[in-house]
Amino acid sequence: MLRTLSLLAAALTLLLAGCATTIQSDVTAFHQWPQYLADKSYVFERTPEQNNSLEYSSYEKLVRNELQRLGFAEVPHPGQAHLKVSMDYGMSVRDVREVRPVSMPPPWYGNPWYGPYGHPYGYAPFYSPFYGPFYDPFWYGSGYNSYQETTYQLFSRRLNIQISKRVDGRSLYDVTVTSEGRNGSLAAVMPYMMRSAFDEFPGPSGVPRHIKLKIKD
Repeated sequence: MLRTLSLLAAALTLLLAGCATTIQSDVTAFHQWPQYLADKSYVFERTPEQNNSLEYSSYEKLVRNELQRLGFAEVPHPGQAHLKVSMDYGMSVRDVREVRPVSMPPPWYGNPWYGPYGHPYGYAPFYSPFYGPFYDPFWYGSGYNSYQETTYQLFSRRLNIQISKRVDGRSLYDVTVTSEGRNGSLAAVMPYMMRSAFDEFPGPSGVPRHIKLKIKD
């Protein structure tokens, strides 16, 4: 039983380590992207609040880098642009409570003077004609159940980016990225959500995708 618990603990440690080194996002993009678009010039369309936000300016740079990678070109004056790009983001938090059953050794297992099971040199296996000399009659069913309660905060992050025609406002690309995790810093997670938003651009329309990105050291 103790060996089984050790293996479960090791597996849980690896699982938590894996979760801590990746950002997983759910991405859904709706688009009517032209098969061939010669003019990829654009400007950012901002709200008055976004114009005065240093946080928004930081995230806007991430959008700019992704668009540049895809062959888009930002222009200084709105009248010169064929497209306009808008962005919205946010984060909410909720408290999570988990109660899990935990198997514990029986209270008589660890006698500091006599060793496990009260034997002066530890557990002494006895001979069984059916199981051999090392049969352990206490191995199965020797534990008892307890419960472990864990509370933590879970952060839900959201990113939305829209690319539209500047003249008539017709939407060409509308992508939403959502992600959950214990990291409460939106700035730390945003670069990975931004990469997920433009993954395989424009990608399939209306098809939810789950994207996992490794966190850089």
